[in-house]
Amino acid sequence: MIGQRLCRWLVGRYAGERRMHGRPLRTTIVCRWFAYLALMLCAWLPRMVWAQTPSPLQEWQYPGGTILEKLYEPNTKDWRVVLGAAVIAEPRYDGGLAYHVTPGPVIVILYKDIAFASVGEGIGVNLLHGDKYRAGVSVGYDLGRKMSDDWDHLHGLGNIDPAPVVKAFASYVVSRSFPLVFRADVRRIVGGSDGLLGDFSAFMPLPGSSQKFVMFAGPSVTFSDRQYDRKVFGVSAAQAADSVYPIYNAHGGLTAVGVGFSASRFITDHWLVNADLAWNRLQGSASASPITQSNEQGVIEFSTEYRW
Repeated sequence: MIGQRLCRWLVGRYAGERRMHGRPLRTTIVCRWFAYLALMLCAWLPRMVWAQTPSPLQEWQYPGGTILEKLYEPNTKDWRVVLGAAVIAEPRYDGGLAYHVTPGPVIVILYKDIAFASVGEGIGVNLLHGDKYRAGVSVGYDLGRKMSDDWDHLHGLGNIDPAPVVKAFASYVVSRSFPLVFRADVRRIVGGSDGLLGDFSAFMPLPGSSQKFVMFAGPSVTFSDRQYDRKVFGVSAAQAADSVYPIYNAHGGLTAVGVGFSASRFITDHWLVNADLAWNRLQGSASASPITQSNEQGVIEFSTEYRW
């Protein structure tokens, strides 16, 4: 696997430098450690399961392109394919207290650093791409919300239909020696909840990672417009008449803050297992909505993948 071969090369190179030059400065060791872990990200990303808006995981856990791959290994294969299976435990709806467990496939197809297609991100293209940056657009889908997801709490509110989602995204990595990645996106749901959302996030490797086991973590904040919040968290006069909730006029703004954690264990050069965890706390109108049963939202996802 490309990421693993690079890690072996990097470890050998740094070991040689230590023998030649003695003990390096502590800052140099830290930078090289980050670079070593960043190489594993080339093999780890992308890892997607379902395209859902808002994402049950943090948005950075669903990247449509591997920004660090070109930075560390520009000579990758033109075509790369990932197949696997996953299971995820998540709230039945945003703000819900009840959880459900859902299985699903992992399907990812990448063409160079230009185009991608996956169950998680839909179909997209990187319009701008360089060693340290990437920006593009994609078309995915939003699963919507059914009253049957939690009849006791959603009865009378009506269904929110599934709908396509158009997304613009951009990522930037600080440097090879300090691979902190910043990511931003804007998502427009066309139909269904019919609103606009945006995310700002960052992530990087964690201490304790190794050549066979790698971990990443980072925070994220999500914003949404008034139209989205009114559809998802608001209660109209007609809905109030059919449900147990009072009229509630939601407004846009900060919707959620959270943090994500992801880990991968390489079983062979092509087969690996993944674990993703995310925690969100609803904010603003989403938090104050009478529909919201819990402001704390947690997600756990496990998957196994085979990569060509």
